[in-house]
Amino acid sequence: MFVASSYDPERSPPVPMAEPMDITVLDVVGSVVAIDKPSGMLSVPGRGPEKADCAAARVRARFPEATGPLVVHRLDMDTSGVMVFALDAATQRALSMQFERRETEKRYIALVEGIVERDEGVIEAPLRLDVDRRPFRVVDYEQGQPARTRWRVLSRETDRTRVEFEPLTGRTHQLRVHAAAARPAGLGHAIVGDVLYGEAGERVRAMLDGGEEPPHGEALQRLTGAPRLMLHASWLRVRDPGSGKWVEFESGAGF
Repeated sequence: MFVASSYDPERSPPVPMAEPMDITVLDVVGSVVAIDKPSGMLSVPGRGPEKADCAAARVRARFPEATGPLVVHRLDMDTSGVMVFALDAATQRALSMQFERRETEKRYIALVEGIVERDEGVIEAPLRLDVDRRPFRVVDYEQGQPARTRWRVLSRETDRTRVEFEPLTGRTHQLRVHAAAARPAGLGHAIVGDVLYGEAGERVRAMLDGGEEPPHGEALQRLTGAPRLMLHASWLRVRDPGSGKWVEFESGAGF
């Protein structure tokens, strides 16, 4: 899901260059670039050269004239969909402030396990990091940060439900935890392919405790029966800092 960026260009290594390929540019409005990030791609570089390839690096390669840190917000590695980047420092500051002040609007499409009986609702369940089981987040009404998600059912299938989520706050893993958390705190239906908060969560916790990386690709499919996390950032509305006008970017879910 979307999280306001914690990537600090003053304290982090510079975004590396990458070949200008395998990145879908949805639109360019002024100095705002919208892309369609695939599932399995990092938003920003991780630690080590093997994690240098990321959406930010590919945008930098596609737009070599860009100045400044580019990064405005992030999507989880396993989440696909609309991301925006800035082509200059002034635009980056303005867009980052919009996300921080919650002036942007976002919608996600997800497939969740089972049949959701209710048609719509709002989840208000504060979240915090599980310090003993990073990167897991847990619902905590005493020490958690406020987290709020509006949702509605789009369609019901044999054993799954297609849901639209609208995060009203931007906590890490917010949609994944709110979907999986048992009622009345959450929806009570984990997102299909979620190795952290779905049925495979306990096995993944054991892997992380043993120092292993979370599964992806074929390993993910063996654990969950799904090739990927079925969560897609489908729509984003921001104000173009250059013109002051609201602009919308949209991407269809591939599931």
